[in-house]
Amino acid sequence: MLKKISFIFLFLLCGCTNLSRQEELNIRYLQSQGVTIEKPAGNFVRPANPVAAGALNILPGGGNFYLATGNGADSSHWLYGGLNLITWPFSVLWGVPEAAIDANRINQREMIYYYQFDPLGSQELKKEGKKLMQ
Repeated sequence: MLKKISFIFLFLLCGCTNLSRQEELNIRYLQSQGVTIEKPAGNFVRPANPVAAGALNILPGGGNFYLATGNGADSSHWLYGGLNLITWPFSVLWGVPEAAIDANRINQREMIYYYQFDPLGSQELKKEGKKLMQ
């Protein structure tokens, strides 16, 4: 019984997309200026849909496979999708919220990259009188 609980706990902890400390600071700094994923400066388009990622993870690993492909692809989600596929139907318990949270993290990371590295994105941010941390 203890092995089963440990196994489930391990899966609850793994498989999350994280932001670096610098990315977290940039997100907070942008939020203090009124720039969020829901209200970006300029024409930033979110690459991942959190609702779709969560709903697709009702199917074994579907949401993770969705996050592993597309504009904001995070290739580590191929592994997470495979693990969710193996542990289905139990993986629905952690897979649905995990995919939605990871989609938000991917969107945040892509927003930072858009404003930092894309000339159009950095121009749009400057046009609105906002900036990233230096």
